[in-house]
Amino acid sequence: MSSGRLSEDEAPLDTSHVEDLKLAASKLSGSKRRSFQSAMALKYCAGSPRRAEVVFGWSRQAVELGLHEQRTGVVCLSAHSAFGGNTCWEEKHPDAAEALWVLAPAHSQQDPSFRSTLSFPRLTAAEAIKQLAAQGFSEDVRPSASAMAEVLNRNGYRLRPVLKAKPQKKSRKPTPSSPTSRPKISPMKARRSSD
Repeated sequence: MSSGRLSEDEAPLDTSHVEDLKLAASKLSGSKRRSFQSAMALKYCAGSPRRAEVVFGWSRQAVELGLHEQRTGVVCLSAHSAFGGNTCWEEKHPDAAEALWVLAPAHSQQDPSFRSTLSFPRLTAAEAIKQLAAQGFSEDVRPSASAMAEVLNRNGYRLRPVLKAKPQKKSRKPTPSSPTSRPKISPMKARRSSD
């Protein structure tokens, strides 16, 4: 009679199924991944996190936490989003951001092809910083040039290449008496026409 435990030499799945389950787990994150890993550990590894680590290569602690979550019904949430990362410059300095959003549309121009009603900004990061300084914002409120470029890009004010009007070539108009207006005849054609 079996004790319900799998021995080390037993292989419940072939390698292609193991790779498929690893791929499926890699597409998930957080509590969904732990839930999937714990369900597969229960199904194929008799609920053993150590066995799941050997068979699937998953973190033993993550599988164990997933098993606890499944058993108790309480899902552990991470606090990465609450404590990680910087807040956006717009959130730190809303008054300066508001002045920038008033300033940016003034530096827009019509689409050069005139095929759409969109306007494209010609405001560079350095110019935006200079304009904010002219409006009286202190240096600690103004971001660096690279941060200002990110702020402008994040809010849709991307610099796009604008075609400038191309000047016409200065070429003289051919006149009937000028040598350039006469059709050129190659020497071979001239000999044939004379024969």
